[in-house]
Amino acid sequence: MKIVDIRATTVAVPLEAPLRHSNGAHWGRFVRTLVEVEADNGLVGLGEMGGGGESAEAAFRALMPYLKDHDPFQLEALRFKIANPTASLYNNRTQLLAAIEFACLDLIGQHLGVAACDLLGGRMRDEVPFASYLFFRYAGDGFDEVRTPDQLVAHARALKGEHGFTVHKLKGGVFPPDYELECYRALAEAFPGDRLRYDPNAVLSMAEGLRFGRAIEHLDNDYLEDPVFGLEGLRYLREQLRVPLATNTVVVNFEQLASNVLRRSADVVLLDTTFWGGVRPCVKAAGVCETFQLGVAVHSSGELGVQLATMLHLGAVLPNLGYAADAHYHQLLDDVIEGGKLEYRDGRIAVPSGPGLGVRLDAAKVAEYSEFYREKGGYLYDRDPGRPGWYAQVPNERFADPSHPG
Repeated sequence: MKIVDIRATTVAVPLEAPLRHSNGAHWGRFVRTLVEVEADNGLVGLGEMGGGGESAEAAFRALMPYLKDHDPFQLEALRFKIANPTASLYNNRTQLLAAIEFACLDLIGQHLGVAACDLLGGRMRDEVPFASYLFFRYAGDGFDEVRTPDQLVAHARALKGEHGFTVHKLKGGVFPPDYELECYRALAEAFPGDRLRYDPNAVLSMAEGLRFGRAIEHLDNDYLEDPVFGLEGLRYLREQLRVPLATNTVVVNFEQLASNVLRRSADVVLLDTTFWGGVRPCVKAAGVCETFQLGVAVHSSGELGVQLATMLHLGAVLPNLGYAADAHYHQLLDDVIEGGKLEYRDGRIAVPSGPGLGVRLDAAKVAEYSEFYREKGGYLYDRDPGRPGWYAQVPNERFADPSHPG
C-alpha cells in the first residue's frame, strides 16, 4: 500500500454561540482542515487539523514530495520524513504530522479490517467518559449568553440533563479571578457529588493562582489546570497547594515530559492527539506517565468528528486513563461525518467499531461547510469580538467586566 495523493479541505462548522476564553474567543464557529490521504489500493484515510485555512491546505499539498509512494504502515519513518527534530526547527510540522498519522492509522485499519484502537494495543474500554466543557459565552442565535453564576449553573444543568455529565470543567481566565471563583463555587454547590475542574489557560499571576487554588482545596476537584504559565510557575504552586495540578500547555512533548518527571510540576498530563503529533506519541507518553505515576487525561483542541474519533481510540487503549476526557464537541451544531454528531450517553461516547477510525466524511456536509468557510473566513482566536482593541497578557491584568454582557 502506497500513498498516491493528499487532499485538504478547510471547513467552518457553527457553534451554538461564541465561546470566550482567556486569550480571546471562538467566534461562533470552529475552523478545521480535513485531510484525505489516498492509497494506491483506492482506500482513503482521514485526518483533521485545527484552523489554517488556505495556508493549511497548501501546507498539506506541499507534503506530497515527501510522502509520494510512502507506505502508511511505516509510521516511524513517517515521523522522521515530516518532523525530523532538527529540520522541524525550520518548520512547524507537528500538527501536519498528526493529521497524516491519523489518516495512515485509518488506512491501515481499513486495509486490515480492524479498528484503530486494535492497532494501538487493543481496547480497554468500549466507551470513553467526558466532562462537560463550560464556557462563558456571548448569546448566539437561539442560545443564551453565559456570564453570571446563575447562567453558568443553568447551562451546566442543561448539559447534564441532555448528556449525563458528572464532571464539569470551567474554562476561565475571562473575568477577574474572584468573580470566577464565585462561579466555580456555584457549580460545586449546584452539583454535589460531581467532580470539578478549572482552567484559566495560564493567565493568572502567581499570587492569584495561589489564592484561587487555596480557596478551592475543600471542593471535589479533579485538578486545577494551567493556573499559571510554565513548569516553574506550576512547580511553585504545586509545592503550596493540596489540589492536583494539570497541564496541556507546557508538557506537550517528550523533553518537557522528562523535565516534569525529574522535577514534578504537573500531576496530570492532558494528552492532545494534535499537539503531540499523533495518537501513537500520546500512547507512548501515557506509558511514561504510568511508570512515574502521573495522571493522564485526554485534551480537546476544538475537534470535529474525525479528531474526536482519534481521541476515542486513544481513550480506549489507555489503562491509566483516570479522568473523564475533555471535548468541545457538545458546543457544535453539526459535524461533517456520516450520520451526524456522535452521541453522548450517560456522559460517555462509544468508541467507533468500524475499521480504521470508524468514521467517514459526509460529502454534502463537507461541501456545505467548506462553502460556509469561504463565506465567513477564519477568525482571530486570540482576540475577543466583544472587546475591540483588547489582547491578553501573561499574566493578564485586563479581565472582562462581568457586569457587561458584551
